[in-house]
Amino acid sequence: MDPANLDEFDVRILRMLSRDGRIPVQALSDAVGLSPTPVARRLRRLEEAGIIKGYTAVIDEHALGFETSVFVSVKLERQIDNALSTFETAIAAFPEVVDCWLMTGNRDYLLRVVTRSMAEFEAFLVGRLTKVPGVAEIESSIPLRRVKSALARTL
Repeated sequence: MDPANLDEFDVRILRMLSRDGRIPVQALSDAVGLSPTPVARRLRRLEEAGIIKGYTAVIDEHALGFETSVFVSVKLERQIDNALSTFETAIAAFPEVVDCWLMTGNRDYLLRVVTRSMAEFEAFLVGRLTKVPGVAEIESSIPLRRVKSALARTL
């Protein structure tokens, strides 16, 4: 589905779902100004087109005791297919890494690492991340506070 083919009702549906993924179809239809049957059809179409990829709960990391979030930039010794694959396989096994992005620029990857404390982050950094084959440089940045947050951008 081409995003240019989305109309104002599709956009309203997406915005409402981004605020509350559990909103009942009846409440969603009331909010966007359509009856439930067309809203349900639109939802199915958006799901089938892959615009809505799924539904999930937003977990509060702090409420679970994960007080430390650190952004970690990683530079590999060589940026070749085998090195990238080795690094990505290792990172996939680390529950502390909640986001990992392959980057352009002077660093190869940007990670968001979440731990219970700085001591736990240090243990992860020294005991696990630095031991991943091919890692040449690591730079950590500690965020002071989140200014804006969204799971996805809507039109």
